[in-house]
Amino acid sequence: MRQLGAALVVSVLAGCSLTPPEEDPVQLKLNDLDQRVGRIERVVSNQSLLDMAQRLDAAQADVRALRGRVEELENTNQALRKQQQDIFADLDKRISSGAAMAPGGVPAAGAPGSAGGEQAAYTQAFDALKNSNYPAAISGFRSYLSAYPNGQLADNAQYWLGEAYYVTRDYEQAANAFRAVGSQFPNSRKSADALVKLGFAQFELKRFGEARDTLNDVVRRFPDTDAARLATERLRRIPAGAR
Repeated sequence: MRQLGAALVVSVLAGCSLTPPEEDPVQLKLNDLDQRVGRIERVVSNQSLLDMAQRLDAAQADVRALRGRVEELENTNQALRKQQQDIFADLDKRISSGAAMAPGGVPAAGAPGSAGGEQAAYTQAFDALKNSNYPAAISGFRSYLSAYPNGQLADNAQYWLGEAYYVTRDYEQAANAFRAVGSQFPNSRKSADALVKLGFAQFELKRFGEARDTLNDVVRRFPDTDAARLATERLRRIPAGAR
């Protein structure tokens, strides 16, 4: 009997050891929460990476836009410097050509035969232009033209007044001054230069239709000249179909 009882006890214990223990419901919920948190973290991480990528793309687009603007400004500055260099190269050439002769073939101030008032007024304005004192040049040329509207240098004064306005980017006044050269002094040797610069001023004012007509007029009236070459080059820059 003792042996039988011991055998039964061993059998019961063995049966109990083969039955899986009941899982802890709290631990199950914790495990489930861990899995959910892990999935959420992965989603958040992926979204953060997406946001970062989008911000990076936007920043790169801004950089490209800024770089394009910088290049545009550099090209504009180079064009302005070239225009100014061309103006003063022409000034230097005129001043150095001949024996103390001012533009138009008139003796400069201080040369034999210099006429006092008119020549002095012109020379003062012209010197201000050479020294980049554009407000003084504009005032001087306007005063000259008011005092000597039919003077020997009136056509030159009218032209250089336009140049002074143009260099200071007052394109409206520049256009008026250049236009006046052709209307008031049609036989002036500055007519071609004034007409092409009128076209340039109209171009800067974005009056492309007027600029096209003016520059084509230069090419037609003054073929095989520097003015015609400059007009042709600027015509190529007018946007197609622009009015």
